[in-house]
Amino acid sequence: MLAVIEKVEEGYLARFDRVFHHSAANVWAALTENDRLPKWMPNLRVKDLRKGGSITFDMMDGTNFDLTITNFLQHSVLEFTWGDGRVRFEVYPKPEGCLLVLKEFFPALNDHTAKDLSGWHVCLDVLNALLNGREMDFPRGDWEKWHEKYAGLVDRMKRESGR
Repeated sequence: MLAVIEKVEEGYLARFDRVFHHSAANVWAALTENDRLPKWMPNLRVKDLRKGGSITFDMMDGTNFDLTITNFLQHSVLEFTWGDGRVRFEVYPKPEGCLLVLKEFFPALNDHTAKDLSGWHVCLDVLNALLNGREMDFPRGDWEKWHEKYAGLVDRMKRESGR
């Protein structure tokens, strides 16, 4: 299912909701522990896990930069800077496992928006596979398929907002 994108006061919000049949603690560990995080999002490494702390983004070309953790609640909320916007993970325990909500806030729709959204979409699929005991490389073909769909969605949003 595609992320839902909506216009908000500070720009745009994309929201991914994923139900995992795994405990909230297990999903939280996959989001925050450096032995698990790179298996579904290889660019990220937690440096200092707290509000005001940082996560390192590795461009995989020798370039690294730090993302600031802007909101943090142990086992439930992890939010950090992401370019001109923010990314926020929220974990909600459910009887059948947990709900993971990923929100990306961005000030404007641009050519990179669909790339980001398709990347997050595929990373969440890889996270699901990891939680189910299957490690896998980033599926570039899946990213291309989702990129086409997100590009259409972003173009539609631009037209609707008159941009």
